[in-house]
Amino acid sequence: QVQLVESGGGLVQPGGSLRLSCAPTGRIISINRMGWYRQAPGKQRELVATLANDGRTVIADSVQGRFTVSRNSARNTVYLQMNSLKPEDTAVYYCQVSWRGADYWGQGTQVTVSS
Repeated sequence: QVQLVESGGGLVQPGGSLRLSCAPTGRIISINRMGWYRQAPGKQRELVATLANDGRTVIADSVQGRFTVSRNSARNTVYLQMNSLKPEDTAVYYCQVSWRGADYWGQGTQVTVSS
């Protein structure tokens, strides 16, 4: 069983920045894909950005140019750098890891963009 530990959420003003990080507990090798999803109140969970082992990146159009996903393979840690945040970015952000044919999710971290 894989458990994911997320950090970095919080309250930020519009135009501000936050960085989320996520790492699995324990030693896991050959993770296929790591990334981030989010879910706003009353909406379905949606993809934000993912990064595959071969370097392929998928980023949602709504955050393109503002958010960057990166990974420290040695530490099995995935990051989401969020710049120029907007109120519509407010959501619970979930880390997701694909490993050995299964998907694992973090507990979620709240990001609130408000003045």
